This record gives sequence, C-alpha cells and structure tokens, in this order.
Amino acid sequence: MLAIAWTLAGGCTRVPPTGVTSLKATTLSELQGYLLDHKADVDQFRLRGPFAVAAHENHELRLSTTERINTDLFLSAPPQKAPLVVFLHGHDSSKEAHGYQAMHLASWGIHCLALQLPNNGPWVRNGRILARIVDFIHRRPEMIDSRIDVRKIILVGHSFGGSAVAIALAEGAPAAGAILLDPAGVGRDLPGFLQKISAPVMLLGADEKISSTHNRGYFYRFVRSGIAEVSIRNASHEDAQYPSEHSLQRFGIEPYTTEELQITFVSALTSAALSLSATGKFDYAWASFSENGKFFNAKKK
Repeated sequence: MLAIAWTLAGGCTRVPPTGVTSLKATTLSELQGYLLDHKADVDQFRLRGPFAVAAHENHELRLSTTERINTDLFLSAPPQKAPLVVFLHGHDSSKEAHGYQAMHLASWGIHCLALQLPNNGPWVRNGRILARIVDFIHRRPEMIDSRIDVRKIILVGHSFGGSAVAIALAEGAPAAGAILLDPAGVGRDLPGFLQKISAPVMLLGADEKISSTHNRGYFYRFVRSGIAEVSIRNASHEDAQYPSEHSLQRFGIEPYTTEELQITFVSALTSAALSLSATGKFDYAWASFSENGKFFNAKKK
C-alpha cells in the first residue's frame, strides 16, 4: 500500500492521520458492488481506499501544438477502466490545493487530474477552457491513460472554480456530472449558464455561519433539476481544500481550517464521486449524509 505524504512550501512534509480501509477489493467494480450492497456510510471514506496510487506532478496536457495545460495526475492501480475526476481550483489558488483530495480519491479507484488554469479568471473563459479539456480527454483518453472510462468523467470545482465547472457543463462538456466544493457565483451571465445544466450536480458547502461565498445560492436556485446541496457543520470555505492554499503559502500555518473538517470534505467528496460513477446519480451519497450529524441544511430537487 502506498504511503501518502505531501511536501508543502518550505519543505514541510505532512502525512494525513487517516489510516487505510479494511475493505478488500482487486477491482473498482468489486469495491462498488460491496459498497452498494451495504448501508451507505460516509465516514468509511475518511480512510484511504484499498488501491495504490501513482502520482505524476506537473504532467503536461497538450491540447494542441500551441496550448498546453499544467496538471497533476493521480492514477489508481487497478488495470480495469475507471472514472476520472477533474479538479479545478478557485481564485488565487492552485492545483496543489486539491492534491490530497485527488490522491485520496485515487486510492478508492478513481483516477484524478488537477488542473492549473489562470487563478484570477476570467472564470467564464476558464469554464470554456475546461469544456475543451474534457472534450479532448473524451476523444483521446490515451493522452492521459488508456484506463480512463470516458463515460464517467466528473468535474470538481472549488469557489470560483465551481462557477467554471458549471459553465463547462452548460457549454456541453461531456461529463457525467459535477461536485461543487463551496462554490462562489461570479458574473452576471452565470444564472443563464446554470439554467442550461442537465447533468447531476452535488454542492458540498461550508457552514455559512462560519464563512459565506459570493452568490452561492445561485447554484441551487438556477439549476433547474438534478441538484443536491448539503452543508458541513462548522466548516470554513478553506476547509473545502486539502491542503489549503493558505497552508501552501504559509508553510503549513492555516488559522481558518482544521484537519478534521478537511477530512470531512474529503469523505463527502469520495462518497459523492463513487455514487455518481457507480450509479449515474447521487442517491448513495445522499443516503450516506442523511444520518450523519456533520451535515445539515440538506435539500435537493
């Protein structure tokens, strides 16, 4: 089993405290079958999954002879085809702020790609670039890895990156759906984009009594159907990253996050991604949140 450690800015090595699941599986389908046959439990995803992970930092994705995207790639070990989660950071942030989340998902059998796009926007343009990236991967998955199941590409965006993810879906990105990590709404045209979304969307929000994002209410309000939203009690906006960009920039010092709540976001993200990739819906994840006191203000339509 691969040990997971991160080297942050300044050379500080951080090893998350979570252990490794006792679940045994040799394929993702075997793992999914077991999970779907048992009671949904989000807390089991606080542990690392059963699969080893190969991490490739600063992997260059060549969209054309002139356009190249810097990424971090995390490949899960099983040889069978598996879903791909594509992460997009938020404002003034970086792909590294989703490194542990991506590594964790890959340990549960889901390949991950964390993108570095212009981190001050414009976010509509970033959304359109993201749509092109997803279309490129859908047509040529071997440019990343031949084991990617192009029917199961899932988009994940934090903060203003959540707006870009929504715009990518509205622009026709061939994705199975999206998971928004405490998204922020940006641009007067965003409601129009949101109304065009037909793929399933799960919004994992921070506690708005702790911190609130710009126009977060737009997403549930304007996506016509197939959206679910839940908040994480006592979580801040920065808890939706792991490690947070503040930690990366300040040598691990972060006054606005706790590792406990960051891992709660990770477990919810893992439950949502496995649910969508296995069933095409978020029902399994929704059931896993319903009896857990860490989640509140749940709603869906």
